Amino acid sequence: MSHSDNLTATEGSESVLREYVLGVRIIEYTPVNGDGRQYRFEAPHHEGTIFDDREQAELYADVYFDVNGFEEADTGERGVPPEIIQAGRDTLAAYFLTRPGTDEHWVASFYGVKPSTVERYASWVRERAEEIRAGARERGME
Repeated sequence: MSHSDNLTATEGSESVLREYVLGVRIIEYTPVNGDGRQYRFEAPHHEGTIFDDREQAELYADVYFDVNGFEEADTGERGVPPEIIQAGRDTLAAYFLTRPGTDEHWVASFYGVKPSTVERYASWVRERAEEIRAGARERGME
């Protein structure tokens, strides 16, 4: 489950995996080196982010909607965008789950909670993101 901020050139097999409101989407593709499927998160005013894991890409999109968008540019390799830090413990935990080398156990250790609590935090972010997207669709903000 790696994560990369460097967009990789793609071969011919590229398709939209998930298309959200407001021009946000996840593209599934095979990289030129042929190392399995990858998932590219795309949004307006966002430099793009690549994941090896579909669930991480989808959770990243949920975090993006939960905080009304963010930009990782200039945060450094280990930095966290201010919008995510300000959003609270559950959003930060969900964001950590999208980072390379972290999982529920790492995040649980960081917060001093059980892995089930981290999973609950992520589920809250997913629920809020879906509510935000549904509200945008209701307002015609496709």
